Amino acid sequence: METLLIKFLRFLLIGFYAFAGSYHFINPEFYLDLIPDYLPYPQAVNYISGFLEIVLAIGVAIPKTRLLAVKGIIVLLIVFIPSHVYFIQIGSCVDSAFCVAPWIAWVRLLLVHPLLIWWAWAVRK
Repeated sequence: METLLIKFLRFLLIGFYAFAGSYHFINPEFYLDLIPDYLPYPQAVNYISGFLEIVLAIGVAIPKTRLLAVKGIIVLLIVFIPSHVYFIQIGSCVDSAFCVAPWIAWVRLLLVHPLLIWWAWAVRK
């Protein structure tokens, strides 16, 4: 039987990715400088990322597609790792988004990112 905690975590995950995906469209400038220079078409990368986050959030909400959507979120988080590394390489600061101390950027990459992967996996059933 599914616990109330798992249901709550799933609800939060759906909201988190729906909001994050929507924000790619609401404020694309926030993300553009976080996209590594070596990727072509940064605007397309931004919009595709946002679209995928929204679709995957919806997928998590539907029991028949939940496992596939969770796996998609995990793949997306892995694909985003170079962006986190790039953020560290450019000094953990972009004018269009935010600036943090380098150690915070490392914590985000090495601790928060794996926790996001765990969170998605935890709500898969």
